Amino acid sequence: MSENQQNEGLNIELNELVAQGVYATGAIINHSPSEFVVDFVQFLPGARPSVKSRIILSPLQAKQLSKSLAENVVNFEKSFGEIKEPQTNNGTATYEA
Repeated sequence: MSENQQNEGLNIELNELVAQGVYATGAIINHSPSEFVVDFVQFLPGARPSVKSRIILSPLQAKQLSKSLAENVVNFEKSFGEIKEPQTNNGTATYEA
């Protein structure tokens, strides 16, 4: 079964499997002159890190995504407060409360 999503006048199909999403704790980004490759990775204690999803974008799409993410982070922080980045200590992230 599929669900139709409205986004700025576009009628976009979102099937149930894709709608469930994929949990990732990090991303690895590589690029060539013609494309950006974003691998969403799951890093979990005691398990080997694995790529859970790969997205390939044109340079223009990558730039538009970057701008959109930046705008959404600003809006998120206005609503919910600053997103605190972890401090690293010998490669291990630690968060301050």
